[in-house]
Amino acid sequence: MPDQRFSQGATEWTRKLANIRLRKCTVALAMVAAVLLAAPVRAAEVPQPGGTLTAIIQPEPVILTAALNTAAPTGTVSGNIFDGLVDYDTSLKPIPALAESWETSADGLSFTLHLRKGVLWHDGKPFTSADVKWTLENVWKTIHPRNQATFAKVRAVETPDDATVILRLSEPSVAILSSINSNGAQVLPKHLYEGTDILNNPYNNKPVGTGPFVFKEWKKGEYILLEKNPNYWDKGKPYLDKVIYKVVPDAAARSAGLEKGEIQYATLSPVPLKDAERLGKLPGLKIETAGYEWLSPWLFLDFNVERGPLKDIRVRHALARAIDRKAVANVVWYGFAKPAGSPIPSTLAAFHDASAATDTFDVKSSDALLDEAGFKRGADGNRFTLFIDYIPYGDDYKRTAEYIKQALKRVGVDVTIRTQDTAAYTKRVYGDRDFDLSITWFAAFSDPQIGVTRAYWSASVGKNIPWTNGSGYRSNEVDQIISKVQGEPDPVKRVALFKDFQKIVLTDLPTLPLVELKFFTVQAANLKTLKIRGDQVYGSFRDFWFEVPKQN
Repeated sequence: MPDQRFSQGATEWTRKLANIRLRKCTVALAMVAAVLLAAPVRAAEVPQPGGTLTAIIQPEPVILTAALNTAAPTGTVSGNIFDGLVDYDTSLKPIPALAESWETSADGLSFTLHLRKGVLWHDGKPFTSADVKWTLENVWKTIHPRNQATFAKVRAVETPDDATVILRLSEPSVAILSSINSNGAQVLPKHLYEGTDILNNPYNNKPVGTGPFVFKEWKKGEYILLEKNPNYWDKGKPYLDKVIYKVVPDAAARSAGLEKGEIQYATLSPVPLKDAERLGKLPGLKIETAGYEWLSPWLFLDFNVERGPLKDIRVRHALARAIDRKAVANVVWYGFAKPAGSPIPSTLAAFHDASAATDTFDVKSSDALLDEAGFKRGADGNRFTLFIDYIPYGDDYKRTAEYIKQALKRVGVDVTIRTQDTAAYTKRVYGDRDFDLSITWFAAFSDPQIGVTRAYWSASVGKNIPWTNGSGYRSNEVDQIISKVQGEPDPVKRVALFKDFQKIVLTDLPTLPLVELKFFTVQAANLKTLKIRGDQVYGSFRDFWFEVPKQN
């Protein structure tokens, strides 16, 4: 019989890995802190022009336009091709980019952007307010997985001149200013998209932006090449001549490329912790944890609430109690994560409600609840079988699926892990809905209205819009709360609404928050910048350069 032997083996496996990885994590985190404290940016540093930056992109993007696909690989590349209306500093305050300034009316029903003049698209056409208006009306409010909610209260867009955009709102919307960078609300060139099939427009894969680098070539399976924009509005920038994003599926090859100096930049925790610890000690490399402040990322398990045993709320709670989220954080993610008790991460302290969680790790309770739901163990010890699909972004996500498989086996649920590429994964979960359990991560961003509510809003179910409501959850009460927070200007009332939201979704449990992620970047020690923005992971390299040693 597999259940008892498996349970003992899994427990021993967990104990050994936890001891090993926690020791490594402690050393690695101390190393990260030492590296960061020992290498402050010197004010006297002078940017040096020239050079090619080779970066890792993994997995390979499906498309290169973040206005239509908010997956991390797309955003990483796209942020160099497109500028945002604003950028965000490390305290998440908006700073000028394509918009030089902005203001909100006293009643909160008008939001005005004053655009930078003289900006050109990469094909030489002028960037104007017409591009912003067209994109908002035809992309953000209709296609974009987050912005359909973020801009829901925009009733009209006015463009009194080429450099002014006025959003007229049916109700105040405080979240808009937190989501108008190059990833949150990417502006597309109207002259290349108007009147076309937007989702199948060829410029999605050969994008024309306003950013510091111009798209040149995408050799599928190998690399994406960008070159310096000679007409960039921020004069003298970018300093780099080229950026090459290499597709490197193998984790060992990524580590080797960084160690040899063949690759100088890799984001989103690109190597295993044991390699990060070693690489961070090399004189030619450093580990950077800044640049992720805008994300507030959380990893979660979607239950397909429209399918099989998972329709039963008792089953969902039972599975939640079978999973030790501390072990997921410390064993699977090597301590570069913390257990999540809510879909609103603790990094969003004003909104997070630690008391809302309803399930703690308790195998006996899980067993009892599954029995109560009528799913008794069979002769082989199993109650039922489920498929689990994980986002194909690397070994960490696969290991998460393997851990959950073993955890659920202890309570008699047999899990089959399926592996596929990103396009197949998103279609399976968000289009065909042919899954039982799925593992993915979302960025909560600086306001849960932007990054959290999309996982629960019923309007996106089954529309094949990636990174929205994958569980199939439908709740009129939650939909009403989501609508209210979009137009509620009072911060106290918004917090109260979000606390109600957390209690409801953690009771209904269409998704199980697993861990809050802590990403890091590995980069060449001589890759310099005078500032790192809070949204740097999806931002551009316009301020980066290579320090070249002086010749004696």
